[in-house]
Amino acid sequence: MQLIDGKAISAQIKQEIAAEVAQIVNNGGKVPHLAAILVGHDGGSETYVANKVKSCAECGFKSSLIRFEAEVTEETLLAKVRELNEDADVDGFIVQLPLPKHISEQKVIETIDYRKDVDGFHPINVGRMSIGLPCYVSATPNGILELLKRYNIETSGKHCVVLGRSNIVGKPMASLMMQKAYPGDATVTVCHSRSKNIQEECLRADIIIAALGQPEFLKADMVKEGAVVIDVGTTRVPSTLTKSGFKLTGDVKFDEVALKCLFITPVPGGVGPMTIVSLMRNTLLAGKKAIYK
Repeated sequence: MQLIDGKAISAQIKQEIAAEVAQIVNNGGKVPHLAAILVGHDGGSETYVANKVKSCAECGFKSSLIRFEAEVTEETLLAKVRELNEDADVDGFIVQLPLPKHISEQKVIETIDYRKDVDGFHPINVGRMSIGLPCYVSATPNGILELLKRYNIETSGKHCVVLGRSNIVGKPMASLMMQKAYPGDATVTVCHSRSKNIQEECLRADIIIAALGQPEFLKADMVKEGAVVIDVGTTRVPSTLTKSGFKLTGDVKFDEVALKCLFITPVPGGVGPMTIVSLMRNTLLAGKKAIYK
């Protein structure tokens, strides 16, 4: 069993990005600028955004954080999104999800200029991704592809089971694993809450990507010997062993599944760090106008 170390890979990619940014600046180019909008004070969102701002500094980017209270009206938020669309200094920006119930997340996503949508959530980016055109690929699936690539994990002709059908991970992941490329060229099965015989499907899989949000759902009796397991789950589970009173738990029962795997990602330290570094890579592409002029 080999552990896929997302923390180490993400640190390596940040160094690569920082070196490229230094070169751009030396050649008289512009420092990439990422803006983030944060609504309310959700603990998870606060942590994610703080990590994104820190990563921007490590990559040599300029970053801006725009805060609104949870009571902000939808129109005020949309007005700020339109303002960022028009701001020539901002190369890419994100609106941290989830948003308060009175604001339509879909309306906000669709208001973002797709050329600045470094989260890769806009329907134009999603559509372009699904037919294999250049676009901003959403961060978590992009990070998983990078891990498969950096560990030289064979995907062509392999049977890949994706657990979960969310718009952020499950659906784009399935689409990317099918594409004519590496990583890709896999035979893909998507399982979800209405699927029957999930155990049988998983037992046939060479690669399992677990993104259900159900702690320790994938157990050893669902995984064949020599499988590759990518755990996207991060659920806060109460724990008496940590100072905070909770621990981050993945969708995989790690201790028992790891014994059967060729490769496996841990939680934390696997897919998580790659999500943020993928956002940094999209921001670099936006700064260079590499995808959309």
